[in-house]
Amino acid sequence: MSPGLTRRIGLFQATAINMSQMCGIGPFVTIPLMVAAFGGPQAIIGFIAGAVLALADGLIWAELGAALPGAGGSYVYLREAFQYRTGRLMPFLFVWTAMIFIPLIMSTGVVGFVQYLGYLWPDLTKGQGDLVGVALCALVVLLLWRKVENIARLTTVMWGVMITSVVVVIVACFTHFSPSRAFTWPAHAIELTHGQFWIGFAAGLTIGIYDYLGYNTAAYLGGEIKQPGRVLPRSIVFSIVGIMGIYLMLQIGVLGAIDWHDMLDPNSIASKSVASAVLERTWGEGAADVVTVLILITAFASVLTGLLGGSRVPYDAARDGVFFRSFGKLHPRHQFPVLGLLTMGGVTAAGFLLSRHIGTTAAHPPLGILINLLTTVMVIVQALSQLVALSVLRRRQPGLERPYRMWLYPVPSVVAAIGWLVIYGYADRNAPGFHPIEWSLAWVATGCAAFAIWARKEGTWPFGPREIREEFLTEPEQVTA
Repeated sequence: MSPGLTRRIGLFQATAINMSQMCGIGPFVTIPLMVAAFGGPQAIIGFIAGAVLALADGLIWAELGAALPGAGGSYVYLREAFQYRTGRLMPFLFVWTAMIFIPLIMSTGVVGFVQYLGYLWPDLTKGQGDLVGVALCALVVLLLWRKVENIARLTTVMWGVMITSVVVVIVACFTHFSPSRAFTWPAHAIELTHGQFWIGFAAGLTIGIYDYLGYNTAAYLGGEIKQPGRVLPRSIVFSIVGIMGIYLMLQIGVLGAIDWHDMLDPNSIASKSVASAVLERTWGEGAADVVTVLILITAFASVLTGLLGGSRVPYDAARDGVFFRSFGKLHPRHQFPVLGLLTMGGVTAAGFLLSRHIGTTAAHPPLGILINLLTTVMVIVQALSQLVALSVLRRRQPGLERPYRMWLYPVPSVVAAIGWLVIYGYADRNAPGFHPIEWSLAWVATGCAAFAIWARKEGTWPFGPREIREEFLTEPEQVTA
């Protein structure tokens, strides 16, 4: 058997990896989407709601990641929690689903990259944009074809670029800030008894949590984190709190610098490249060009870090015999999962191309549809399942060493459950004609069928005994039930 992963990523690098993935292209392309969802500058509510959900869910990741620091994140947590009743079904379903939703998240970063590139390249055609996006995916895979410590240094540099680009945009916003633009809300902006408000809130919450996704990236690299019981919880909380402050300042600043009505015009620069529009109106075209380049680097960094973590997801499952065994092979020299990286890079490119050619409208642009599809698939197999896993492990493995225990348990779990259910329940309303709920259920059903075929071939549950292996207990027990 090939040697395992080595622990070389520290707190600063883990936090940088999380923040680079969280604050990639997201806020620069979703502010107009958020304004459209709420119908005005009250869109700030969506970012606050997304932050609350991210922090509540992040505390779940923090406890699970600190106690079960293995490569693959959720795969490990679901494997340990659900093995008692359903054998290997839940970890199999997670890996099956993660092979879709993680690359789709990266696809949105590529979409945003091409969208902002259009500011510097006004004559960019759709075909040229397609080629640029696919080339970007190939370049990311090429850069990840190396040892993880070299990648960690690279992500730290890109994290610095991300912080610089965000800070410059925020400063530009507040040099030409108008409080009346930012804080004058339309009449009846918040009517809690009106159904339309809750539809907008659900859409805004979906966009908001998408912008915060990435706080868990270091957890996917749990097998490569130094002192994971200390580093993982801190990197998750630090990255969420840091990005929360950045997003609020960015959102308020943009709303104070640009009339929100401009963001709803599909033909305006503000609707496609809002940060570039801010710089152009405040400091001129030269500054806008420079910042647009920084934003492109930021978008690239988010795709890089996302595929870095995502490529590790099928690794542990394959090593355990719960997924195709070829995904468990490491590069003989650089020690990274080869097939996981290649597969997710390919799906990212395919998701990007699909989003560019699906039939959407100005009210429901490709990026918004893609966000709804990926979050819906993620909710049922990862987010809600981990809520259950946390409680199951507290009951089934009380002796498990927990360097971090969730604050105010179970309140964050309840808040997270409500938030994820709202996102899932309103998915079809937020993406009419695309049926995200039906697609998510169909994908899970297909995964169950694939699991049944695989389980019968392997002779495991439900066609054989359940193998209970409590790997992370001080004195693990192996039981065949």
